[in-house]
Amino acid sequence: MDCQSCSGEFSDDEVYLVDQNDDEDSYTSGCISKLQFRKDVSKACWIDEMGMAEVVEKKGKMWTTTGIIRNGKTYCYVEEILFLAEIGALLLLANDDTSLSLKDIYEKVGKERNGCCWQSFEVYRHLKSLGYIIRRHGVPWTMKVSKGKGVNDTGDFVSLQGSPERNGVVDIELREEISVIDLFNNLQIHEVRLVFDVYLPNSKFKKSSPGDPSFVLCSTGVYPPSKAEIEALERQCGSIPMKFCHVEHGRVSFFFFDKVELPGLP
Repeated sequence: MDCQSCSGEFSDDEVYLVDQNDDEDSYTSGCISKLQFRKDVSKACWIDEMGMAEVVEKKGKMWTTTGIIRNGKTYCYVEEILFLAEIGALLLLANDDTSLSLKDIYEKVGKERNGCCWQSFEVYRHLKSLGYIIRRHGVPWTMKVSKGKGVNDTGDFVSLQGSPERNGVVDIELREEISVIDLFNNLQIHEVRLVFDVYLPNSKFKKSSPGDPSFVLCSTGVYPPSKAEIEALERQCGSIPMKFCHVEHGRVSFFFFDKVELPGLP
């Protein structure tokens, strides 16, 4: 089995700079604080029991590739929240409408209670800064409804959503969905696990029809994966390529394995 790798590293001086003529972000280096401020800032309200935030005010193009949609509402995970907060694109509010500081959001990631640890965030931030489109593995971007049936973007059957009288039921269903996913993630947060579905940069990307990801990203945890673990994860990914990520001292590395047939001895 042959291992190939590539890596990227953040330094203290690397920052996100905003092009004043565009809503997109560029990644560069300089001697400026990472926390940037924008004229147009989106707002989201943190929902503690869900470990997510509901977006209450959208600004900019970033929401075409960020957050999941349920019943017309956009929710974002803690890694998405922190990434947007760091570049000054999102203001996170508490239940009492007071704003949460960047330090408060760092603490939410540090507590590792919401399906994300600091290493996972560093991987997310690195890929997002390069323009990749990322979602948590296996979580549909949206739920599509057609002819009385609800079919999500993975083709699985889901409950019908959309009518006003079902709003409360939908919210409960979303909380149950997130609870199950995060319970599984939290149990394996430092183990070898599939963490993100990654799509190549695409200006025509649509959450309603995203297609297959370019690859699935797997966190290696504390120890390198065994052959049995790799084969089990590959079966879960099916025909979609799988890559591994590892974070050490702020350095994000990516690698994958190729199968090599050794010639038989005479």
